Amino acid sequence: MLSLNMVNLSIQRVPILRDVSLEIGTGATCGLIGRNGAGKTTLMRAIMGALPLEQGSIQYDGVDLHDAKPHERAALGIGYLPEDRRLVPHFSVEENIMVSLWATGNKETRRVKWVYDLMPEIGRFADRKALTLSGGQQKLVALARALVAGSNLLLLDEPFEGVAPALAQRLMEVIADLKAENLSVLISESDYTHSEKLVDQVYSIERGEISLMTASSASAA
Repeated sequence: MLSLNMVNLSIQRVPILRDVSLEIGTGATCGLIGRNGAGKTTLMRAIMGALPLEQGSIQYDGVDLHDAKPHERAALGIGYLPEDRRLVPHFSVEENIMVSLWATGNKETRRVKWVYDLMPEIGRFADRKALTLSGGQQKLVALARALVAGSNLLLLDEPFEGVAPALAQRLMEVIADLKAENLSVLISESDYTHSEKLVDQVYSIERGEISLMTASSASAA
């Protein structure tokens, strides 16, 4: 489904990603574990096309994404939940969820209904402005928006960061339910606290370099 091969990326001439290679199979849920500043967010943004590569390639379902713009990647079925949510404060919850459809020119709303069925609590405050929600509720809305676009691949950057335990548990339940949808998912975390029971394999990232973790080393992380 997703393959990165020897990706290198610098920001303001500072190397951030160094020869990064990883693969996520169809229907697999993968963890990306690394401390703050290790390169997790940069890697997610590179996959979405928000940052240009210096070297290497990113392929999605056999298609080279090198020249694809972010909205074109979303149109391919890639959804992205940024660490800082990036909701439009004065938009309603439903308007924020619809943003990805508007950006790609997609007029099909069946997936919005599916998201409401998956997370009924979202439907209960669909008319509220995003700025009136708690941080945890905003994470749920950002996840809903990512799910509307991410019919094939979902990128979740620190989805549990700054979320109350009850809402973190709810997020974990929703992500676990996605296995039945055959979605490929990449989840980044600073440690292995929340994603341990969700993932099929784990990559570790440290100073922009990535490695596949074994089951024993992942459990110790």
